[in-house]
Amino acid sequence: MLVALQAAGAVGLADREVFKCALRSALCSGKEDWEIFDGLFECFWTAAELQSDSQFPNTRTAGSKPKTRLQPSANRPILFGSGSSQAQASEDIGRAVSGASSSEQLKKMDFSAVPRHDQAALEQIALRLLRQMSMRLSRRLQSGQPRGQIDLRRTIRRNISRGGEPVQRLYRWKKLRPARLVVMLDVSGSMNLYSLFFARFAYSLQQYFPRMSTFVFSTQLVEITEILRTRDLAAAFQALSQQASGWSGGTKIGESLAEFNRLQARRLLTRDTLFVILSDGWDTGEPEALARELRSIRPRVRKLIWLNPLLGLADYQPVTRGMNAALPYIDVFAPAHNVESLLALERHLVRNRT
Repeated sequence: MLVALQAAGAVGLADREVFKCALRSALCSGKEDWEIFDGLFECFWTAAELQSDSQFPNTRTAGSKPKTRLQPSANRPILFGSGSSQAQASEDIGRAVSGASSSEQLKKMDFSAVPRHDQAALEQIALRLLRQMSMRLSRRLQSGQPRGQIDLRRTIRRNISRGGEPVQRLYRWKKLRPARLVVMLDVSGSMNLYSLFFARFAYSLQQYFPRMSTFVFSTQLVEITEILRTRDLAAAFQALSQQASGWSGGTKIGESLAEFNRLQARRLLTRDTLFVILSDGWDTGEPEALARELRSIRPRVRKLIWLNPLLGLADYQPVTRGMNAALPYIDVFAPAHNVESLLALERHLVRNRT
């Protein structure tokens, strides 16, 4: 909103199209915003002009076009002008600052503590930020600077027009593929307050990582990779709700991992696999079983990451039998209780080049 006010001050209000372009540049942050902006703009100012015409009926002649100068209606906020409109603009700026502050607070708030009336706002914030993170990761994997041996033949050929001087050097290097991601989401009863946010997290990642497989588990293991492939988030969650996956049931992490190792490990576990578990570690099974399955997974993957929402609590200690048995095989043990903690995973998903 602050940028929109500055843009309006820079271009003025006399030319409708110029003013609309300035607002569109300031307010639209993506394709979806761009597509609906024109309709919202016309809807707002058409009502304003109708009211202006009703107050001053003699200012237009028959067949004349409406003036392009914008006169806000009484039931809409006056964004620009002098006197009382300046006070209204200040109030709008205050709301924008307050809104930004509220967004920052929601990013830091534990998922389990978010009031019901703020959950929709948090979901929108989370989805937008996680998509941005996924896009950054995807682009970083595609645009890294090549390093390796100089390709002498191609270098000479490329620089013939420069008299043979090797102004531009070409290299040979082994092309790196994006890491494979395997994500395991705990949807047991103890994870009720976190499961939907974790599912949105997986959905955002999967839109940009073609080599990603996602599973949910409680007492049994269910793959949801294809469900999350859709571009329609609402449709994805509708399909997800119909899966008989023991949602909100008990937790048998060891048995679920055993099923994964038996049916999926040969297909999905390689030395470039990042294996991510999102769970609070409350396991009703035997801890020895959990340790045995993680011991089998660890040497077959590049990194084993466990994200635990309880780790965000100041006094939390991983003393449960299951979590204690798992720790020796975990490379990254990190919190996952709010949006910020999920975004922090980005640094662990980047392949470091040496």
